[in-house]
Amino acid sequence: MRYRCLIIDHDDTAVDSTRVVHYPAHVRAMELLRPGRRPVDPDTWFEKNFDPGIISFLADELGFSKEEIAVEELVWREFTADLTPEFYPGFLDVIADFKDRGGAVVVASHSEEGVIRSHYSAATNGRPVAPDLVFGWELGPEQRKPNPYPVLETLRRLRLDPKDVLVLDDLKPGVDMAVAAGVDVAAAAWSHNIPAIRSFMEQNCIAAFDTVADFAEFIRS
Repeated sequence: MRYRCLIIDHDDTAVDSTRVVHYPAHVRAMELLRPGRRPVDPDTWFEKNFDPGIISFLADELGFSKEEIAVEELVWREFTADLTPEFYPGFLDVIADFKDRGGAVVVASHSEEGVIRSHYSAATNGRPVAPDLVFGWELGPEQRKPNPYPVLETLRRLRLDPKDVLVLDDLKPGVDMAVAAGVDVAAAAWSHNIPAIRSFMEQNCIAAFDTVADFAEFIRS
């Protein structure tokens, strides 16, 4: 195999969750915290998650206090507890096939580990598969993307070299994490096609995959 380990993002890489869960949660939080102010549209929400990142967007652009950010997170957790997004068609089959051939699968995400594992456990649209390791939002800013900790800890725990690992993500934090850790990174471009994001990912990744099938062909070669 080209790689021995995949470190994959979860939201909008594995599951179609921003449109189903995260953006609606933000809209609800805005109704509570900034009634009368129109939230950004879905594409802009993607762009703000891409850069400067969600916390910077909430604090610096919307002017949320720490207490208001806590309310946003509470609403977000309520939505993630109640709603389960679908995996992109074929994605679980690709991951299961990679594991069957001896590969390790790690998730590095801005969702929480319990939520991520529940999505894998509940999935009915692909072969059953569970990640070997999960690095989620609850770890805190020093141990989550774009910090290289998830990659470096994966290398340590699984006794891998940087050349053994491919990071797959749809946004800039995953790219920054991979670059800081010295591993390859590729773009999952099947969930959105926003020009500024697409341009950055194509310039900074070894490949950009328009479909899950394209990604599958790449890692099988």
